[in-house]
Amino acid sequence: MRYDVLIIGSGLSGLFSALLLAKAGKRVCVLEKNLQYGGNLQTFTRHNTLFDTGVHYVGSLSKGQVLYEYFKDVGIADALSLERLDVNGYDRICFGDSPSIMYPHAQGYENFVKQLLLHFPEEQKALETYAETMQTICDKFPPYRHKQGIAAYDVHTLSEKLLDFLNRITHNERLKAVLLGSSFLYAGANEQTPLYVHALTVNSYIESAWRLKDGGGQITALLIQELRRHGADLFNQTEAVAFEYAEGNRICSVLTKQGERFKAKQFISAIDVKQLLKLTGKTPFKPSFYQRVQDLTPTAAAFSVHLVLKPHTFPYLPYNIYWFKDNQSVYLSAHYPTDDFPLSYMLSMNPPKDGGAYAESITLLTYMNYRELHRWEESFSTNTEGRKREHSYEIFKQQRTIDLLDVVAQQFPTLKSCIAYSYTATPLTYRDYIGSPMGALYGYKKNANHIMESVFMPQTHIKNLYLVGQSVGMHGLVGVTISAVLTYQILMRSSGFL
Repeated sequence: MRYDVLIIGSGLSGLFSALLLAKAGKRVCVLEKNLQYGGNLQTFTRHNTLFDTGVHYVGSLSKGQVLYEYFKDVGIADALSLERLDVNGYDRICFGDSPSIMYPHAQGYENFVKQLLLHFPEEQKALETYAETMQTICDKFPPYRHKQGIAAYDVHTLSEKLLDFLNRITHNERLKAVLLGSSFLYAGANEQTPLYVHALTVNSYIESAWRLKDGGGQITALLIQELRRHGADLFNQTEAVAFEYAEGNRICSVLTKQGERFKAKQFISAIDVKQLLKLTGKTPFKPSFYQRVQDLTPTAAAFSVHLVLKPHTFPYLPYNIYWFKDNQSVYLSAHYPTDDFPLSYMLSMNPPKDGGAYAESITLLTYMNYRELHRWEESFSTNTEGRKREHSYEIFKQQRTIDLLDVVAQQFPTLKSCIAYSYTATPLTYRDYIGSPMGALYGYKKNANHIMESVFMPQTHIKNLYLVGQSVGMHGLVGVTISAVLTYQILMRSSGFL
C-alpha cells in the first residue's frame, strides 16, 4: 500500500500531525518502534498503580485556552479526564534553608501576583512587570494564542536572556529563585537561556494547571481512537531503519528493522533529529546543516523514583513541590557535585482513584548527569528488547534513590515510612524508551547567544521530508502540538495537497 503521508514516531507531535492529515482526507500511516504508543505520554503500572513517564501535569486546558482549543480542533478536548490543581498554588517552591515556607505559583496572572505579594510585599512592581512580560511575549507568537498569523517577534525577543530580565526587574535573590522555581519544565536556567523559552513554558500553567486523572496515556488513546476512525494505519514494534530514494532527492519508501517496506508520497519525522540523520545519512543534506545538528547540545536528563504508597498514610497534595537546597541551587542543580546529590527535586502525584484525601503514589524527579552512567551506556534495555543491565547498575540506582529520599525527608519527614514499593528510571531508561540521546528531557538547548542554532523549519533539504516535535521546536504539550500544526500547514501548502 502507498500512503499519502507516513509519520515516523508516535509521540504527541507525530499523532497530532497524523490526525490533522487524516481529518483532511489523507491516507496516513504511523510507525512506532516501541510496544507502547505515545512517546513522553507513555504510562506504566506497578502494583495496580498508574505512573506517568513524562507528563505530570498540563496547562491551558480551560475552554478558550490554547491547548484546549487545539485539542478541540481534533475532537478530544472534552473527553479528557482532568482534575484542576490548587488555583492559589498549583506549584509550591520550597528551599532547604526555610523549610516552613512554600512560595506559591498561582493560576491566573492577577492571582499569581497576588499570592506572591504575600511573601514579597515590597516587590509589587517586579511581579506586575513579570506577569505583563510573560503575556506580551506569548502575544508575539500567534500559535500560542491559537491564532493564524505571522509571528510578531524579532531578534531581540528571541535573544533576550531570562536571567538578564530577572536581574533588571528585581534585586531580590529569593524572588528570582522563586520565579525560576519550575525551571525543571524547561531543564533549568543558565546564562544562555532565552526569556521566550521561560515565557512560552510557564504561561500555559499560569493560565490553568491540571492533572490527568487517567494519566497522559489517555491523550494517546483518544488520538489513536480518532485516527482509526478516520482510516489511519498505526504499526507499533515497527522500527524505521533506512530510507529508499527516488530521483530528485525524494524519499519513496521506509525500510524497517522487521524487514517491511512502507511507501508514501510525503514523510514526517517525529523522532529526535539526530536519530533521524542516522537514517538519512549525510548525503541528502548540506554539510552545514548536518554539522549544525551534530553540534546541538542536549538538555539535562532526569532520574525518577516512582513510589507506591501504603494506603491512607500520606496526604494527597493538589499541587506540585519544587524543592531546592538554596537560592544558588536553582541555577546549579543540573550540575551537582557527585557527593552532593540532589540539589533539587520535583514531587508530583496522580489523583487518587477513590477521590479521597490520601495519595496512592508519588513521583520524584531530579536531574542526573549522564556521565554518571558511562559504565552502562553501551547497554540497551526495554520490556521487549535488549537485556537486563548488570547488578552494578541496580546498586547505583538504589544508592541514588536513598540519596534522593534522604533529601526529600527534610521537607516531608514521614514519607519514608509511607513507602510500600519503589521503582526507578535513569537517563538510560528515557533514552531507550523515548529515543532521546543521553535521555535529554526536552530535546536540545535553546541559546540566546545563537538563536538559530537549535531552531529548525519543518521543511528539509529532502523535498518530501518534514520535521516535527520537541527536538526541532518548543517542547511540552503545547509546544509540540503547535509544532504539529505548523508542519501540517506547511506540508499541505508545499506538497500540493491543498
